[in-house]
Amino acid sequence: MVRVIAMERAGGPDVLRLAERDLAAPGRGEVLLRQAAIGVNFVDIYHRTGLYPLPAWPAVPGIEGAGTVEAVGEGVDALKPGDRVAYMGLPVGGYAEARLLPAERLIRLPDAVSLETASAAMARGVTAHMLLHRVYPVGRGSTLLVHAAAGGLGLILVQWAKALGATVIGAVGSRGKAELAKRHGLDHAILYRESDVAAEVRALTDGRGADYVIDGIGGENLRKDFDCTRQFGTIASIGEAGGSIPPIDVFELGPRRALCLARPSVIAYSMDRQTYRMAAAAVFERLAAGLRIEIGARFALEEARQAQEALQAGRTTGSILLLT
Repeated sequence: MVRVIAMERAGGPDVLRLAERDLAAPGRGEVLLRQAAIGVNFVDIYHRTGLYPLPAWPAVPGIEGAGTVEAVGEGVDALKPGDRVAYMGLPVGGYAEARLLPAERLIRLPDAVSLETASAAMARGVTAHMLLHRVYPVGRGSTLLVHAAAGGLGLILVQWAKALGATVIGAVGSRGKAELAKRHGLDHAILYRESDVAAEVRALTDGRGADYVIDGIGGENLRKDFDCTRQFGTIASIGEAGGSIPPIDVFELGPRRALCLARPSVIAYSMDRQTYRMAAAAVFERLAAGLRIEIGARFALEEARQAQEALQAGRTTGSILLLT
């Protein structure tokens, strides 16, 4: 029997319940993973609320974790018991002491990367790779606006974009978060509760606007991004922490603005095996080069409800982990 956090239906944080389940031996191509740390992400909240529907109920949320291989099924040659590994993406089921996963989803960890760091870095790191290399190729001279720049993804984006030669502007909710983001390399912090973000961005870019805006807030904030972005610039809408994405008429993007609006999905990005492994390798290369992973809060597995509540309320910085 293993402990899991199960949901019988979509709803508020109260639907997250500690339960025990039997776990079968790994089948062909499968690995039994004993998890040490589990990443808590906004997509877990979207799955819990039903915003992103799950295929069936009951369900165990979670798309990211790290641990040690306990057993392997027939046909698994690349991994063995005792290997330290991490994963992100589908299938869901991460909020658990142990779980079965297809071997191809597991990435062996370099010796220098701890299980906690891997669990905090996989989903956000692969997302950063997608955003900075696939959606909009960031390089020397690029100017970015990153919303929630002190969050787990935001801090990775700040560091990675700086390593690529970009200037990074970050929107944050407090002076403490501004200082944290600056310690990770942020060039300019905008306190969005106190300032007109678009006006500040234009002042910092001589009236031009940012080349690239990364928005995990959603809601009406997405429309405000239009005035933050230069002509022929790009906006990546990657989340809905502040509300559902409003209907947007394509004509709102031009002709005066001539903007590109992207809605990329890291889940879809990671489903291609070659892309997934390439992006994970890039994350580990960045870690070896000095990328710092900020773990802002740690909760016990049975405190999953409190972890999601803290993330949803914006009370945390950096990545959030559940520990088994």
